[in-house]
Amino acid sequence: MRAGLLLLHVTLAAAIAGCSAGDAAEGQARAVTCLACHGDGQGRTLPISPALAGMNEAYLAKQLRDFRDGRRSDPIMGPLAASLSDEQIRDIAAYFASQAPCRPAVDEARR
Repeated sequence: MRAGLLLLHVTLAAAIAGCSAGDAAEGQARAVTCLACHGDGQGRTLPISPALAGMNEAYLAKQLRDFRDGRRSDPIMGPLAASLSDEQIRDIAAYFASQAPCRPAVDEARR
């Protein structure tokens, strides 16, 4: 039992160590292309593109890795993510995660 718990702790520690956070400042410089569709935290630019500001960093990094590695398919995102390194992905994810989520405009007439 103790050996099993020790193995579990070592495995979890290794997994957490491999999930290092990105550098949001570096990510801001790398995310210039992303802003054209996903916006800058004030809202998305294209209706078909999700606003990324404030999203979970690990989630964003996973989605970018999935596009890069072909586990997700999109004619725009696939080629854009194809050349990103793991570090660049972490940085871009950290940048968007560090932003305050944009709040959708409230349609006062619908209230």
